[in-house]
Amino acid sequence: MHPFSAVTRSGLAICATLLLAPLLPLPGTVASLRAQSSVAPPARFADPERLARIQRTVPRIDSLMRAFMDRNRVPGIAYGIVVDGQLLHVAAMGLREVPSRSPVDTSSVFRIASMTKSFTALAILQLRDAGKLSLDDPAEKYVPELRTLKYPTSDAPRITVRHLLSHSAGFPEDNPWGDQQLDRTDAELSQMIRQGIPFSNVPGVAYEYSNYGFAILGRIVVNVSGQPYATYIRDRVLRPLGMTSTTMQSRDVPATRLAHGYRLQDGQWLEEPPLPDGAFGSMGGMLTSSADLSRWVGLMLSAWPPRDGAESPVLKRSSLREMQQVWRFGGGNAAFNAQSNTLSMTSGGYGYGLRISQSCLFNHIVAHSGGLPGFGSQMRWLPEQGVGIVALGNLTYTGWGPPIDQAIELLAAAGGLTPRAVQPAPVLADMQAKATRLVQRWEQPLADSVAAMNLFRDESAPRRAAAIERVVNAAGGDCRPEGTMWAENALRGVWKLRCARGAVQVGITLAPTEPARIQQFTVIGIPADRQVGPPPVCRQ
Repeated sequence: MHPFSAVTRSGLAICATLLLAPLLPLPGTVASLRAQSSVAPPARFADPERLARIQRTVPRIDSLMRAFMDRNRVPGIAYGIVVDGQLLHVAAMGLREVPSRSPVDTSSVFRIASMTKSFTALAILQLRDAGKLSLDDPAEKYVPELRTLKYPTSDAPRITVRHLLSHSAGFPEDNPWGDQQLDRTDAELSQMIRQGIPFSNVPGVAYEYSNYGFAILGRIVVNVSGQPYATYIRDRVLRPLGMTSTTMQSRDVPATRLAHGYRLQDGQWLEEPPLPDGAFGSMGGMLTSSADLSRWVGLMLSAWPPRDGAESPVLKRSSLREMQQVWRFGGGNAAFNAQSNTLSMTSGGYGYGLRISQSCLFNHIVAHSGGLPGFGSQMRWLPEQGVGIVALGNLTYTGWGPPIDQAIELLAAAGGLTPRAVQPAPVLADMQAKATRLVQRWEQPLADSVAAMNLFRDESAPRRAAAIERVVNAAGGDCRPEGTMWAENALRGVWKLRCARGAVQVGITLAPTEPARIQQFTVIGIPADRQVGPPPVCRQ
């Protein structure tokens, strides 16, 4: 059942910006053929002030970031705001190195730990798109040491590449242990796998975060490409993107740019020794700057909206979007805040090297954090809104969640996070105009011309016409279009007609045929002051 079926059975509504077509094209003309097109233009931002609203919010975000650093005694931070794939604002505060009082700047390089996983996932998809592997292949096809694994049950499936990408291989969560494995050699990783890996779940049934699994993915990159992991990432990912400050080895970073990591113990900052890169580097070994990381988030945001045109130099947009979809559900939760009288709900899971979620405010949130001794980082972006934030700190497990939440709240309050408006296909606008005419005055030849084969089988034309007439009469008649259509997608929309004593809401869904015709057609009475659109995601 469609999520809006409690309101109507038409599967109505979410965003659009196309006005009713005032005139109907003559059959057989070029205009008529154009109106029948089911190819919609890309979604777009409707507010011309959107960028200015975001820019006006930047000083307040700077203030809250400084307050966060001071309150939590983080030695140094760097962060950036990415809009429409470009770095809008980057800033740095505090100390890169405590004893020398060397300041952080926007070129300072921090370790980003588990955020490395998204780079590993992209490398796997590059190899997949090149035809060199399949995500549904058994991982042992590319890592022979896995062939001797003892599975927990006789009916357990073999671990696939997709299982590893989505943390559903069945390995136990291993964050405390995984942090200390970065310097393992290739020979040691091979020996560890041959010795066996215990399972907390059967493969393919549950989400459980596994650094080990991403170390194995790094081995797949090595074995399939024939290159060391760091070399492959440098040549195939970092250089094409211009990420010249990003590396897998702290020794490659100039001393004047390297952020030193610290932990806070007994009120004092104690420096953590740098962790070397090794066979587990593909799960958490990368170092980067706020500017470089902003390029990475910009790449991810560039995948939206789907459109024609040139692709990125590292991965096609469809594969980038694939990374940013839930492939293993991780659950949901709800919490009621009595103080603010608000309900907070989130749900989501893991994509490929990225966490994906939905909240009461945003349909699609993509993020990942990174934490190692001495460092904490996070990147988060909203594909539908075209905005992302990156943040780096040199305190162990720097807790970036609250300040990024607050920054997003500021942007939303300023009106800078209105999502792109879905653009209806021309055929939907054409059917909207004709459906409006039918509501105003039923004409059977017109009804026959717009109806999909099921429409009058589901409810006969006379009964449908009579039901619409009752709704219109109850609203006082003389119904005229008011406002714009809200479209959930290219072929489904809802709009409002203002009548003499009220209003009606009209919704249509087009059938999967060429030419597309109306398969669902709903007309309901609504209060005159009600705006058409999607229901709230979260209800109290």
